[in-house]
Amino acid sequence: MTVFLRELKANRKALIIWSVCMILGVMGGMSKYTAYSSGGASSEVINQMPSTMKALLGFGSFDVTQMSGFFAFLFLYLELATAVYAALLGAGIIAKEERDKTTEFLMVKPMSRSSIITSKFLAAVVNTIILDIVTLVSSIGMVAAYNKGKDISGEVALFILSMFIVQLIFLSLGALLAAFMKNSKASGSLAAGLVLIAYFVSMITSLTDKLNFLNILSPFKYFSYSDIVNGYGLSFIIVILSILLVAAFSASTYFFYRRRDLKV
Repeated sequence: MTVFLRELKANRKALIIWSVCMILGVMGGMSKYTAYSSGGASSEVINQMPSTMKALLGFGSFDVTQMSGFFAFLFLYLELATAVYAALLGAGIIAKEERDKTTEFLMVKPMSRSSIITSKFLAAVVNTIILDIVTLVSSIGMVAAYNKGKDISGEVALFILSMFIVQLIFLSLGALLAAFMKNSKASGSLAAGLVLIAYFVSMITSLTDKLNFLNILSPFKYFSYSDIVNGYGLSFIIVILSILLVAAFSASTYFFYRRRDLKV
């Protein structure tokens, strides 16, 4: 419990900053909806865009003049931001002791390394859930403020749930990198880089069906935004496979951390 509370306190400032940024991101994004839904110049520009340009910008096949389609477009950028946060958080919970020279303080406590990792993981997941709740509440609030059609709160909740699962993948991957790498302080940069590469892959595969086999490399492609918008929800099989991937990354983190030569 001591390590858990210590991690919550240590990451409190970053969580507040990221939460404020997510609120501002949602507000800024939703404020543009009126320009698209009014059928004016902005809508006309989008209609005249080639499909490849739409895919690169994240529009895909969504009708951004409708709230559900516009939120799906905005969500891609929200998910990217929170994925970067999760990757940095996962790497940070492992690397911070060596970075801050507090390894010796941690090791003298009557706790096994497995218990330490468990406490750190739980704290990181709590931080992630709080950020997602902030994003969910601000999203539902802003959607309600601008939406003139049917209520899409259920769709928004499913989007945030899919985002949480993607975050857990990058969180556990970041922790694994920090536990595995000799220079754990560099794991955060690598983890964030992998998030951006995964995002780039998702953009590339949106351009052509011939590259769909690469989607396995990008958690951003694990869940179909179109399915959520069209009311099909999340794929149960993909949810299970994603959880298994998180479990594999987490188990590997325990394995490498228990055998790690910690620097004091």
